[in-house]
Amino acid sequence: MEMLKKLLELYFTFFKIGSITFGGGLTMLPILERELIDSRKWITSEELLDYYAIAQSTPGIIAVNVSTFVGHKQAGIPGAIFATLGMISPSIIIITLIAEFIASFDSIPWVKKAMKGINVGIAALLTTTVISLFRKTVKRWWHFILYAAAFVSVSFFHARTIIVILSAVAFGIVYHLVNLKKQGDAK
Repeated sequence: MEMLKKLLELYFTFFKIGSITFGGGLTMLPILERELIDSRKWITSEELLDYYAIAQSTPGIIAVNVSTFVGHKQAGIPGAIFATLGMISPSIIIITLIAEFIASFDSIPWVKKAMKGINVGIAALLTTTVISLFRKTVKRWWHFILYAAAFVSVSFFHARTIIVILSAVAFGIVYHLVNLKKQGDAK
């Protein structure tokens, strides 16, 4: 009975998150932080950042991947399934209703205006997310170099995400190994 209660809590928590967010995984970060870290204390801030990093590197939608990881941490494979279903259910319902009842949804004037407003809100959420991630992850000088290099690579040279991620991983490993060697030489 306790397991069923946990599974339903996972489902409805992620259903709520999935139903009130627009704009994709990164715009969900503030909502995920508030719901999963502050309210429910299911994960830590560091774990959420780790889940985001893994979710960025794996196939699928970031928020769905994060819900799967959190669900698995809370209740194993059944938890992963219920959390994932909770996250995707609102989208399935909304898309089904739109497809069923409105043939040309995007041509309705008030929908166009609403979408423009939503886009501005999403831009603000993304900006907040970037600032929050920057503050939490850029702690040393080489973190800033990685951040700047990744930003320039993607923004100006349209580098592929996987190349940027793998380059950052390689740089981090090399930096760590060099520091280990320096520490060994100092002894």
